[in-house]
Amino acid sequence: MILSDQRILEEIEKGTIVIEPFNRECLGTNSYDVHLGKYLAVYVDRVLDAKKHNHIEHFEIPAEGFVLQPNTLYLGVTLEYTETHAHVPFLEGKSSTGRLGIDIHATAGKGDVGFCNTWTLEISSTQPVRIYAGMPIGQLIYFVVEGHIEIMYNTKGNAKYNSKTVKPVESMMFKNSF
Repeated sequence: MILSDQRILEEIEKGTIVIEPFNRECLGTNSYDVHLGKYLAVYVDRVLDAKKHNHIEHFEIPAEGFVLQPNTLYLGVTLEYTETHAHVPFLEGKSSTGRLGIDIHATAGKGDVGFCNTWTLEISSTQPVRIYAGMPIGQLIYFVVEGHIEIMYNTKGNAKYNSKTVKPVESMMFKNSF
């Protein structure tokens, strides 16, 4: 079951959903619009290695915007900091974003109950497109969880993305054993 606008507001009031900054105008009938933060990042090396720490370079999106290029993975970040203590958050692209040929996540659209942070975006584009800090980039949808949660994400000792940030975070795959 997906939460409606009224249920999202009720959960915000209860503190089980936190969105900062919150703007009532960004609340849709069953989602909340999030915006692109001012930082992007790209990997330093063109060839990435899943077993190694692949370093990134951060840069700020200038006021005149930044042109995304095809065949490049950009890491972005949401302007909004969120906390989800009782629901499963899903981040999806907005249709207007998709119609510009922009994908905002390669595979990681689902958050975990207990996720408390900004969202790192895995941005790619099908053709060159200019983007701007603060533009609507995606929407959060909240699903009801059935059953008791044993360990919330923000209390897991091995959670790799718990450190609060306003910048995109690179892959931490190298911390896994394989």
